[in-house]
Amino acid sequence: MNECITALEYEGGITAIDSGMVRPQMAACYLLETGSAVAVIETGNAASAERILKVAASRGRDPEEISHVIVTHVHLDHAGGAGTLMQRLPQATLVVHPRGARHLIDPSKLEASARAVYGDEKFDEMYGTLLPVPEDRVRIMEDGDSLRVGGRTLEFMDAPGHARHHFTIWDEETRGWFTGDTFGLSYRELDTGNGAFLFPTTTPIQFDPPALIDSVDRMMERDPERMYLTHFGRVQDLDRLAGDMRAGVDEYVELAKRFEGAHDRTRLIEETMMAQLMQRARDHGVTLDDEKLRETFAGDVVLNTQGIEFWLVQGRR
Repeated sequence: MNECITALEYEGGITAIDSGMVRPQMAACYLLETGSAVAVIETGNAASAERILKVAASRGRDPEEISHVIVTHVHLDHAGGAGTLMQRLPQATLVVHPRGARHLIDPSKLEASARAVYGDEKFDEMYGTLLPVPEDRVRIMEDGDSLRVGGRTLEFMDAPGHARHHFTIWDEETRGWFTGDTFGLSYRELDTGNGAFLFPTTTPIQFDPPALIDSVDRMMERDPERMYLTHFGRVQDLDRLAGDMRAGVDEYVELAKRFEGAHDRTRLIEETMMAQLMQRARDHGVTLDDEKLRETFAGDVVLNTQGIEFWLVQGRR
């Protein structure tokens, strides 16, 4: 394995590691170091395990030193590599939301549903093999539970809205949240002199707009100084970005309602969402050419539209 791996080092012993999924700096895994104690937050896919271990080794860390692997939720870009990574970490405990644990102990249903969506060839390309994690190596964290990693305390908050099996993780030492997908997406190629560009992710099938906004609000009640996003890396200027997140969720709800009765609803939502994101990016000062910008947004527009439509048809109360 000779490729260069992007690893962004932040204060407080936190390193964002490019998982290698899809494109550069699309999904991060985090190495959290506190003295002799080490934890990993998010696993990427099966192929990401080697990248995580290589970056850990470059920092003088052996696999035996990693005590915990934490996944914010069980969507496969966050937890698909959990079984593979745990096989390489003999001392580690897997930490997961109570609603997600059974899917990592026995990932067969998770794999079957993903294969039904992507097809076998695409699934194998994106995620590889999903390996089970022995139940006695899994620890469930409820809302308000805390975990010691060396001298550091991590606190867990149930964070529905993106998924019901999602928690976020508060790190008091850096006054930051590891947000998974709850605080949206912010790709570093969209950064400008105006700061980070952020928009929500509404992946199917559990998008819940009021719950998502409530989860954002509860995170902001801690007066955090930074958020560590899985997609991708650390962001600051949080009051502005939280406002963008809330406005984006409201905009998606309005889109769903506007096109609810249209016979070509999916196309209309996708085209309108893409146009809105493109315009927002230009207003933010993003200078990527149109083709590259569309390419950056394309996958998320498709997934967000699917999530919005599922909420519109089945999830709305």
